[in-house]
Amino acid sequence: MSGLFIKKRRVETNGTEAQKKKKKKTVNLREEIESDSDTELAPTRKKKQDEEEDLEETAQEKKLRLAKEYLQQLQAQEEERQDDESQDVIASRLQEDVLEQRGRLRRQLAKELLPPEPTEIRLLRGHQLPVTCIVITPDDKHIFSGSKDCSIIKWSVIDGKKVHKIPGGRKGCGDTHVGHTAQILCMAVSSDGKYLASGDDNKLIFIWNAETCQNLHKFQGHRGALSGLSFQKGTYQLFSASHDRSIKVWNVAENSYIETLFGHQDSITGLDSLSRERCVTSGGRDGTVRVWKIAEESQLVFSGQEGSIDCIRLINEEHMVTGADSGSIAVWNVSKKKPLARVKCAHGNRGEPGLEEPHWVCAVAAALNTDVVASGSHDGFVRLWQCGEGFRGLHPLFSIPLVGFVNSIQFSSTADFLVVGGGQEHRLGRWWRLKEAKNGLHIIPLKRKQTPSEES
Repeated sequence: MSGLFIKKRRVETNGTEAQKKKKKKTVNLREEIESDSDTELAPTRKKKQDEEEDLEETAQEKKLRLAKEYLQQLQAQEEERQDDESQDVIASRLQEDVLEQRGRLRRQLAKELLPPEPTEIRLLRGHQLPVTCIVITPDDKHIFSGSKDCSIIKWSVIDGKKVHKIPGGRKGCGDTHVGHTAQILCMAVSSDGKYLASGDDNKLIFIWNAETCQNLHKFQGHRGALSGLSFQKGTYQLFSASHDRSIKVWNVAENSYIETLFGHQDSITGLDSLSRERCVTSGGRDGTVRVWKIAEESQLVFSGQEGSIDCIRLINEEHMVTGADSGSIAVWNVSKKKPLARVKCAHGNRGEPGLEEPHWVCAVAAALNTDVVASGSHDGFVRLWQCGEGFRGLHPLFSIPLVGFVNSIQFSSTADFLVVGGGQEHRLGRWWRLKEAKNGLHIIPLKRKQTPSEES
């Protein structure tokens, strides 16, 4: 009896301990569940708070807020795009400047040009005698023209009206007259459009304020007629060439003379320069073209074109074009002693059969850093040419009818128009006189071919 009782107590005891363990496990499980449920309730409460805030914001206010956010996003994107574009523009400009300095910048312009209609050519008249030289201001808004009548006229490109006239004086009254009293043969304007320089047959160089046409200074020193003037781009350093076979260097801002260069064996007939500290000249009957390196105090001599080389223009820092009274035009590289390309009888012949002589090339011009050059004579046309690949060829583009002697040609800086100055006589003499010609300057628009996008 007692043995049975003991066994039963053990069973009950074991049962009680099992219940306690089960209860403890349940409690622990409940605590864990309650702890997890707390973390799940947190976002639920936050969501309820957001919903309460949304209920406080009206529909109109919500639209306004979203619109502002969208505008801010668009503004940020636009600023980022403009920053990228400005950086691209600056990088492209720097690259062009480097190529220009090296003479390797070459824009393909010839394939875009179309011949102008004769009715689109404007004639500006105001000089009594033939125009001998012209120059376009850097902003392409004004043109200065010089003439055998000793006067200078400033023209407006837009309407073709006279802005100002500097009258010429009679021979012998140079002491009392402010201005030229002899034929004006050459002109130049500084790259910032501040100064105008003009040279005459009386060995004088006048410096003018290009805006007001007020006389600032007068340079003397040459012993022959002035035949060429050019400002070094980006500076106030002025190069002058003369029939006395010399080139002089001046500082216009300081009204000072710097130095004189000698080398040509005949009258210098033309001069040009760009941004490098050097200039190029044509030597007339000595048959040479020269590159003058001012800093190195040296010169390069080129030959190979027949006749008197009467005019010269730089195409870029490495190439130039010249014209001669033999009727030929030639393209040169500053590192080659002979022409890269040459066209004989570029403007045809004149005279009776068997006694033909070529028309003299009186003026040449170049659209800067492109493949287009122009030449003029007295055959009744201004001719445009395309420079071949590597400047090793000259191919005719088209001709523009123009009666009279073409004494000066210049392209605008954008090559949107061409200005031609001339008249009844050659700028250096009176070998022939074309009575049907009109003394003045012509503004010739240069049209472009439309791209498919422009046509649509």
